[in-house]
Amino acid sequence: MKKVLKAIGLTIVTLVVLLFLLFAGFLYKVKNGLPFYETEIPKIDFPDHQPSVLLFSKSTGFRHAGSIDTAKQIIRQLAIKNNWFIYETESGGVFNENQLSKFDVVIFNNSTGKLLNDQQKLAFENYIQNGGSFMGIHGAGDNSHHWAWYVKNLTGADFSHHAITEGFKLQNTSVQIQPGIDSLLSIGISASFDHADEWYVFYENPEKFGFHIIASINGNSINTNGNMKLLASDKNFGMGKFHPVAWYKSLDKGKSFYTSMGHDPSTWRDPNFVKLIENAMAWSIKK
Repeated sequence: MKKVLKAIGLTIVTLVVLLFLLFAGFLYKVKNGLPFYETEIPKIDFPDHQPSVLLFSKSTGFRHAGSIDTAKQIIRQLAIKNNWFIYETESGGVFNENQLSKFDVVIFNNSTGKLLNDQQKLAFENYIQNGGSFMGIHGAGDNSHHWAWYVKNLTGADFSHHAITEGFKLQNTSVQIQPGIDSLLSIGISASFDHADEWYVFYENPEKFGFHIIASINGNSINTNGNMKLLASDKNFGMGKFHPVAWYKSLDKGKSFYTSMGHDPSTWRDPNFVKLIENAMAWSIKK
């Protein structure tokens, strides 16, 4: 009997340790990614006289699989509607100076983690500095990228956390489009609309770094507590009543757009959100 109890106890301890290691590994991946880098340069047939869009969906951190796949479908439809050429990839090999220069905009489609090697990062930085455009959706703005230039110039704010809701449910609230923004970004979007999403909390308002806010929510209308027992005890704060959720900036030559919306496939069923993405693509492509 003692041997049986000892064996059961050992099994329980082993399972607890394994679960802890799995959870710790998951948290590490979410925060840092498990990087791998592709270097093979793809063959791309760029059409003449047609705007070109690079839809980059690689993730080495948390993978928003459902939203990524739904975004691909929606963005393909937008490309057909607007006569845009779309090149879809999850390979960093396309981040070379020659091919990047042929794209009007690069979209990080919920791309998380460390994505590019140093040479590819430099090629992308040069692309933006020479007039290229960036669009980031949701996970593209989390803290798993570990790329200071990217945060400063493209996403515009340091990510802190999102609320730990029961069952990780999305929270519904009202999104307000800000007055006075570039009309190309606001056309066709309701001035106020309800939207359910996983709302990111950032340490600062991106206006601090020269970005223009497109859309915001009332931060007091949602739960912003991201505390987790034994893991994080300093995440019970939000951004206040004025909580930005989409913003843009014209750089010296290039452009940047980011929205923290887009966590779940269901967010892509919101016509106002889809129109925001379409507008941002049109704005990014326009020179």
